[in-house]
This record gives sequence, structure tokens and C-alpha cells, in this order.
Amino acid sequence: MSTSLIASPKSQARRALLSVLVLGLAGAVRAAPVAGVPGVVTQVLDAATVRFTPAGGGAAFVLRVRDIDPPEPCQPWGAEAKAALAALVLNKSATLVAGGRDARGRTLGALRVDGLNVGRQMVEDGHAWSIRTRDDKGPYVKQERMAKALGRGLHGSPGAVMPRDWRRTRGACPA
Repeated sequence: MSTSLIASPKSQARRALLSVLVLGLAGAVRAAPVAGVPGVVTQVLDAATVRFTPAGGGAAFVLRVRDIDPPEPCQPWGAEAKAALAALVLNKSATLVAGGRDARGRTLGALRVDGLNVGRQMVEDGHAWSIRTRDDKGPYVKQERMAKALGRGLHGSPGAVMPRDWRRTRGACPA
């Protein structure tokens, strides 16, 4: 047998790492339990942004919950969405699976509290929309449709405006 057909342990490890990265980019992080960074959410800044303090004395940092688009703070339902996130996560043990940084430099990540996917729960309860991309309606489109059908949260009143449309017509909320 040719040695070129036998993968070295080093190349096997590289392939395994590449597989994990590809699967993570394809959405497998949301589908299967993944080890993450344990810590505590010490502050809720808005309906998608928290201050996360890693366990073991790490420095706290700002985290943006990925895959959701909640109302802006000055938008109708913005305060209710922030309160809902606080009820889910504030001062609770959490696990973070980081996934890069956003345009503002915040860490992006999936956040879990008591095994619950926080982003998914926010959409399911009607406190946020599934994030949109150019090609699809995001990972939580089914939860969003159900929340709309049941009139949950911001979908309970007619005329809910997606945050991206709100920002486009009214600009950013005042600081």
C-alpha cells in the first residue's frame, strides 16, 4: 500500500478540525450540543447584547447573541424584548459558543442557559426576529412563523416593523 494513501495523525487532526469548522459554519452548532465557555451574564445592555463574564476569573466582555434581530431600544417592544432577555439570562450561569465578531467589535455567539438556546427562545417567544441574510430568512424562521401565528410578543399587535426596516426609515436610536 502506498504511503500517500495513509493519513498521518497530524493530517487526520487537521481534517477533523476542518470538519468541525465547516459543520459549525453550516449551522451544526445550533443543532447539536457543543462544548463552550462557561460563565455568567452580569448585565443586559439591550435585547440582544449582554456582558458575559467567563468562569474562573476571566475578563468580562460584550456579547451579541447571534442569529436574532430584536427591536431597537427606541422601537415599540424594544423595552419588553430587553426585559425578556434579562429574565432569561441575567445573573445566571451560561455557556457561550463564540462565533466571531460583529461590525462593532462585539463577540458574536450562541448563548445557552440551563440547556436552552437563548436566541431561539427569544424568537420563539416573539421578542425577536430570526436574522435575515440575502439568501434566506435565518435559522429560526420556523420559530418566528409560529410566534407570528400565535400572536406572541411583538407579533401580538399589528404593524410590527423589523429592526432593519426601522433603522432604514428612522435611523439609529439616540444614545
